[in-house]
Amino acid sequence: MKFNTGGLRSYVFFLSNFPNTLFSQGVGPSRQIAAKEVHAAIERLAAAIGDGHPGTAPLWLLGIANGGIPVAYRLAKAINAIPSSNRRAMAGVLDISFHRDDLGRHPIPKEFTPTALPGDVTGASVILVDDVLFTGRTVKASLDELFDHGRPARVELAVLVDRGGRRMPIAADFVGMKLEAGEKETVIVELGEDPARDRIVIRNG
Repeated sequence: MKFNTGGLRSYVFFLSNFPNTLFSQGVGPSRQIAAKEVHAAIERLAAAIGDGHPGTAPLWLLGIANGGIPVAYRLAKAINAIPSSNRRAMAGVLDISFHRDDLGRHPIPKEFTPTALPGDVTGASVILVDDVLFTGRTVKASLDELFDHGRPARVELAVLVDRGGRRMPIAADFVGMKLEAGEKETVIVELGEDPARDRIVIRNG
């Protein structure tokens, strides 16, 4: 997302740069990206964000509920572990339930993750984090939710996977991997308690 970037270049890692062994065939018409490549993409994202944000001021990584939440916490942990970085990354959550443009067709579920911010958003340096960037509607909704809480100094977007298919003028500042998926394909990021079982699944239908 290009939003007050101040000349910061975007960091994009294209899927075509990886060997063909990146995908392993699963059962049925689906493809999988294994844990090793998922972890490498997260580490690259953390390094790029750290390089793009020198200094010691706190940096907020707000995971867009629900898929962006585990990515945000993984990124914050990785950034804080970089030896050369003095910047403190703090993870939080943005719930976009009340800002979705399909609310009439998809009511808010009874169980949802509420917004949880590390502090006062006004004047903060914020990176919105999501697992998959597709049409851009989720990002737009997350901006609406964020600005309901105050006026941050800077807002950027980091995504683990950019699958293309944008329907809004939104682009990420930091992208872990870029892949092409068909309109009817679903890209699912699975990050669980056991990192060895992390994976990305591209499924038909």
